[in-house]
Amino acid sequence: MTTDVEITTAVSQQFPSAKPRASLDCPAFDVPAGDVIAVLELLRDKQAYDFLMDVTAIDWSAEKSPRFTVVWHLYSSTKHTYVRLAADCTSDSEPAMPTASGLWSGADWHERETYDMLGIKFTGHPDLRRILMWDAYPYFPLRKDFPLAGLPTELSDADITEEIKTGVISAPMVGGPFVATPGEPMSEAEPRAKDEAWSEQRPKG
Repeated sequence: MTTDVEITTAVSQQFPSAKPRASLDCPAFDVPAGDVIAVLELLRDKQAYDFLMDVTAIDWSAEKSPRFTVVWHLYSSTKHTYVRLAADCTSDSEPAMPTASGLWSGADWHERETYDMLGIKFTGHPDLRRILMWDAYPYFPLRKDFPLAGLPTELSDADITEEIKTGVISAPMVGGPFVATPGEPMSEAEPRAKDEAWSEQRPKG
């Protein structure tokens, strides 16, 4: 079994730009976006991390830069160990990262979901379309500036809109999710206290 020290040595010797990343569960590295595919290929071909478990991303908020970090989780089916890579997107307004679909075909749908939910484009992806929301949906629901209740949106299908006489409306949040501000009474944090319930009186802005 490869130890944390061995995998760190193997990666850092070939890629001095890769830095150990704080982690409580498995070896992890921060890698420049331009080196990501080469490091992933090294891990797959030389270190037996043959299974791409997940591709996801973090939005640190619009107040921080770099705003977006893409994360890959790999698993070795022979060593039964995991490794994590993370890379910051160089642009906060048009975040992008090279696609890993040439290394693992399973990256296709992982990257489409990350694009759909966070708006990060994967350059070189063979079919980068939304996978959960419809193509014309104007928002990215997992970004920090997207409200928990959602945003009113016009549906893309005119026939459905004509039938139901409305578009997508913000979701009422009776029973959650909700978070109390530090020091705020929990009773004041509930959606009904903030007029975010089924019986709300104020329209959402």
